[in-house]
Amino acid sequence: MEFQQFVDIADKWCYNTPFELIATEEAESRLDFYADPGVSFYVLCPDSDFRDNFHVWSESEDCLPFLQLVQEYILSCGKKTLSEVLEKVFKSFKPLLGLPDVDDDAFEDYNADVEEEEPEADSQHMSLQGPYNL
Repeated sequence: MEFQQFVDIADKWCYNTPFELIATEEAESRLDFYADPGVSFYVLCPDSDFRDNFHVWSESEDCLPFLQLVQEYILSCGKKTLSEVLEKVFKSFKPLLGLPDVDDDAFEDYNADVEEEEPEADSQHMSLQGPYNL
């Protein structure tokens, strides 16, 4: 994939996140991202010369622990797309960005659609029927 295609995918991804694509370096196939409050990382994209997988890293010591699971995901079985990698990065940085976890939102949205039913008056007076009436 041409480097400009990676840039286009990254730009599109930024529209739905608090991150900005702040720098691109075609020679290194590198995309640099930043979001307030000081969350930064970069992605090295696969190229035909040296890398066959993505690599994520940060110059910030505070951000590095959040990228460990993303890097493990990248190295797991199967090729990953830039969109998949960026989504994993975004999810891992949610605590630093002060955003709720996606799973929590999904659970709340699911429960918001459920209406609680009040018991009907007739159902409160239950009687036993059958051969063993007491």
